[in-house]
Amino acid sequence: MTDALERPLTARERAVIDFEREWFTVPGAKDANVRRVLGISPSTYRRTLHSAVERRAAFMYDPLTVARVRRQRDDRRRERLEGRRADRSRP
Repeated sequence: MTDALERPLTARERAVIDFEREWFTVPGAKDANVRRVLGISPSTYRRTLHSAVERRAAFMYDPLTVARVRRQRDDRRRERLEGRRADRSRP
């Protein structure tokens, strides 16, 4: 049996990673574009994205996007737990 972290990406997971890489180039709100382009809800999009970026296959597929999503997720988690750092400003 293949470990969940080792299984290949599904077509939906690849599409979500592709969208995350380029969403800012599409005019309009991100959530509206998630629905329009991918046909899924924003919460499903976020669940799928954050589940996918934990896997080695996602990093092999798009290392820059996966590293950025992981870093942003870790920063948000750290900010929730420790409070905002004085040396980092949020746009």
